[in-house]
Amino acid sequence: MALNRMFRVCPTTGLKFHEPAEALMKANAVAAVVSLLVGGVLALLVLLTRWPAVHLLPADWFYLVLTGHGLDMLVFWIIFFEIAVLYFCSSTLLNCRLATPKMAWLGFWLMVLGALMNNFAVFKGDSSVMFTAYAPMGAHPAFYLGLIVFAVGALIGCFVFLGTLVVGRAEGTYNGSIPLVTFGALTACIIAVFTIAAGAIILIPTFLWSVGLVDHIDSLMYRTVFWAFGHSSQQVNVSAHVAIWYAVAAIVFGAKPLSEKVSRTAFFLYILFLQLASAHHLLVDPGLTSNWKIFNTSYAMYLAVLASMIHGFTVPGAIEVAQREKGYTKGLFEWLRKAPWGNPVFSGMFMSLLGFGFLGGISGVVLGTEQLNLIMHNTFYVPGHFHATVVVGTTLAFMAITYFLIPVLFRRELMFPRLAQWQPYLFGIGMSLFALFMMGAGTLGVPRRHWDMTMAGNLLPHEWPGTAYLMVGLMAISGLVAVVGGAAYLLITVGSVFFGRKIGTPGYARVRVAEGRATAAPAQPVAAAITGHGSAGAVAPGTFVLAMVLLVSFVLYYYVNWKYLAQVWPLK
Repeated sequence: MALNRMFRVCPTTGLKFHEPAEALMKANAVAAVVSLLVGGVLALLVLLTRWPAVHLLPADWFYLVLTGHGLDMLVFWIIFFEIAVLYFCSSTLLNCRLATPKMAWLGFWLMVLGALMNNFAVFKGDSSVMFTAYAPMGAHPAFYLGLIVFAVGALIGCFVFLGTLVVGRAEGTYNGSIPLVTFGALTACIIAVFTIAAGAIILIPTFLWSVGLVDHIDSLMYRTVFWAFGHSSQQVNVSAHVAIWYAVAAIVFGAKPLSEKVSRTAFFLYILFLQLASAHHLLVDPGLTSNWKIFNTSYAMYLAVLASMIHGFTVPGAIEVAQREKGYTKGLFEWLRKAPWGNPVFSGMFMSLLGFGFLGGISGVVLGTEQLNLIMHNTFYVPGHFHATVVVGTTLAFMAITYFLIPVLFRRELMFPRLAQWQPYLFGIGMSLFALFMMGAGTLGVPRRHWDMTMAGNLLPHEWPGTAYLMVGLMAISGLVAVVGGAAYLLITVGSVFFGRKIGTPGYARVRVAEGRATAAPAQPVAAAITGHGSAGAVAPGTFVLAMVLLVSFVLYYYVNWKYLAQVWPLK
């Protein structure tokens, strides 16, 4: 039986958009940006309180603001955007209709409701338990219920994504394997299902405890199960932003991965081993054996590290091969010098890759070493690490792809194009320095959770070395630069989406789906690159040199930290 579906084709890229899928992508993207706005304002307040020279907020307000900041940034901003990415990577990249749009809208509104409930509980003033919400600290029931409702909505979005893959196969819109970018999104989806299940295991009993139906929540049990949710949710981000790296390489350069099979294997390693890194949050917990800790944070986790190293090599390597094919063959790095650094889609992605690899990756392996963790646990080093991964890595990659999606998805011209060129540098460099100086302060022992590093008024005050105050001051200044970069992103995106000049493109047309086969989109260069298959080979000497620089940096830094451990804990 023949059916009609509403599709439009972007004349510039050749990408096909299903009308309900496009509406859902827009809705999730807008909700994500609103969450980023709220979380960004709260970030500025946290920063100005952490900075001893300003010390803006009193303790009760600081912990309230820190709780809201963590949840709006780590959960709501990122997951709303990831759901939009899942719909783009399924419906649009596979040229097919979105499965069950009504269920997708139900999932979206549940996510909105959950985010509002959780924020209500936080700003009500009796749920300042921070992102981790460790029992026996208790929050308002709406705090836990909001997270549960949001998770159910996100789970529905994941199932719609999986259903869309089935629709594409059934209606013949793609043959063989799904594109690599969609495979990366599938990896993120699989990890998300595990993450949400882990969240349900711990958050539902905790909600029942908050309303008095459960008498007791064991604190060690809570921490162990929570980090299967809390850390794994960030592994969804890693898979999503790596998929965006591959997408940007294809969009900007028409690049293919050095080896598509190797890249897919690396994504598969994420599914098997990435969540095991959750154990590095538990390395000082007394109820877990050293054998368990060492296995999960070394032998098993290193396979996930290997996967990230593969992606970190093959993405810039693919760009190098594509650039060399265009004639940029002088020396090791002409391909990089001649890259379009004024294009925020590329510059944002490449700084995301460098920041995630050098700052987030190296610091993550160091934190995941049981012995080294002892000198960094619960210090500024920990948020320094995850600002390098989640903010420099994930958020900057999401910002970069936004500059591609505004004209293609929202059909609006980019406002403030000159500011858009500078925005990734303001945010990326500012946040990289912020994370670096925060890790420096943590190495000197500055505590993670205390609202006042000066310990003013305490019966047993502690004097930090002057270098610690210098690190925190430089961290604050760098953070202000990053806040300016984040504000610029919000100004550009909101201005462009709501007030930018409309781009005149063909509207939706009814496309017949006859005999179970949908009409394919035109093979425009961008669509062909991002949905195609194949490998580019491994002639990338410049990328090899960069990889060696990363390896040497890691070895030296790893050695320095062992040396530091020996100095702070001498044997006599």
